[in-house]
Amino acid sequence: MTIEPLSSKNRPQQLEASRVGKFAIALVILFAIVAFSITRSVTVTQSLSPVSNLVMLRASARQALPLETAMTNGKPTLIEFYADWCTTCQAMAPALNSVHQQFDSALNRVMLNIDDPQWRHQVQQFNVTGVPHLALLRGDGAIAETFVGKVPKSILLGRLQELLGNL
Repeated sequence: MTIEPLSSKNRPQQLEASRVGKFAIALVILFAIVAFSITRSVTVTQSLSPVSNLVMLRASARQALPLETAMTNGKPTLIEFYADWCTTCQAMAPALNSVHQQFDSALNRVMLNIDDPQWRHQVQQFNVTGVPHLALLRGDGAIAETFVGKVPKSILLGRLQELLGNL
């Protein structure tokens, strides 16, 4: 095999190959920049979300109705058993707040932190084996439905509408 020196007959092919190579590199760089910018905004939003959801979870717990009041006012009640460390509880906080706002006047919302020893009896009474644990109670205090784990908002809304429609 012999190496030919650069000649005028090979130069156009080499220039074309160089242009194609540069174009391919530019295309790859552009794709990388676009992919990075798209995924960066999603990553930043997701990384901030657990902190804001924990804040929302704690704020909801402070604003929730006391258990004794909910059990005596005759309205249906949503009891949410949760824990601050539970990432699913944190992730569901915005949806549960939205549900509560939608049914605010017709539904009690009670939040019981399973790590608080004062709720040990209720944890046993409602057979809480995991969090989040949602118990929907009729106005008379009877359990209408129980959900454990992540519950799609649409399912919870449908069940609450059925429960409230039966009043």
